[in-house]
Amino acid sequence: MLKLTARQEQILNLIKDAIQNTGFPPTRAEIATELGFRSTNAAEEHLQALARKGVIEIAPGTSRGIRLLESELSSHITGQQLVSSQSAFSQINLPLIGRVAAGSPILASEHIETSYQVDPALFSAKPDFLLKVRGMSMRDAGILDGDLLAVKKTDTARNGQIIVARLGDDVTVKRYKKTGNSVELIPENPDYATIKVNENEENFSLEGLAVGLMRNWI
Repeated sequence: MLKLTARQEQILNLIKDAIQNTGFPPTRAEIATELGFRSTNAAEEHLQALARKGVIEIAPGTSRGIRLLESELSSHITGQQLVSSQSAFSQINLPLIGRVAAGSPILASEHIETSYQVDPALFSAKPDFLLKVRGMSMRDAGILDGDLLAVKKTDTARNGQIIVARLGDDVTVKRYKKTGNSVELIPENPDYATIKVNENEENFSLEGLAVGLMRNWI
């Protein structure tokens, strides 16, 4: 890897911290705001430089389409974490969830297509399962068709978090917003419409919280 400038190191650390804290990279606008750039173009130029130096990978046409390459993910793990991550005992077994039948638990054995051994240090929180993303409704969050989304099982979330929800026998990944009993499942792609439901609807359930993403790693 080529030597980074001080500003490139700063941006790289910002990306790492965002992924560690939220599970997802920052947008160009967030980078510009954090570092005091006058426009997102400056952030984009630095990101392109990091990509040329082999530190990150950029998915074109998405606002959060930034992925740390594996060497950089490893370098972000500190001291004791690194020792732990190198041990076979640190690996966790994550089931990959396929099509989900209505009325049955998402982790039911009939929904599991296969499983993978994964280092939990790669994610912002320990996940319980992987979900293969179908479609491009979360494109601008850097979540693309075919990606494996790492999900922590929970039935609660904060507004703005990316969640996995079940609507009947359909499982969807969206950004969560709740007002009273009304829930909005918001896409990150203008070609898709927001889904509005009542949290008490029988066919709706919040299945988990997105804590990371895997693309072309396994």
